[in-house]
Amino acid sequence: MDHALAPTRVSFDGEALMRAVDEKRSHRGLAWRGLAVELWDQSAELNARLGDDALCPGALHRTALRGTMSCQYALPLLRWLGRPPEDFLVGDVVDVGDTGLPPAGPDKRLRWDLAELYVDLDRRRADLGLTWAAVGASLDCSPGRLTNLRSAQLADMGLVMQVTQWLARPAARYIHPTDW
Repeated sequence: MDHALAPTRVSFDGEALMRAVDEKRSHRGLAWRGLAVELWDQSAELNARLGDDALCPGALHRTALRGTMSCQYALPLLRWLGRPPEDFLVGDVVDVGDTGLPPAGPDKRLRWDLAELYVDLDRRRADLGLTWAAVGASLDCSPGRLTNLRSAQLADMGLVMQVTQWLARPAARYIHPTDW
């Protein structure tokens, strides 16, 4: 069966990400509040300029218990760990080459460009002559979840990583430092 039509056999393990965060947090002797401060400090200049608050320590702890999160929420965690999202994929992972996250100083934060991800997804879908329903079936999701990437600001980490794997591209291609 063509890779483009084969069901994806890869998933993002949010629980493994949160175990890695919790392990580093514990090793450093940080409470959840201390972790929240360190995550905020990664973009301290930008956060101060925007008047942003630190992530809620309770939300971080609940994410650790739940293991699921939005793609945007995962980025400060991945940045703090210094690891790309591909490190937390399980299953038949496609080798996409260099997966390192782009650097971002204290005046930037990392953000997914979901519209850019959508453009590449739509282009590949069209090139292969597939319907959105066929792509959705391959990715085990509704076509609407895929077409919503065009205007979405948030999507779950599992979905965006399935899409990047289906495209055989590193997630970092769609993650950029921003000043907003």
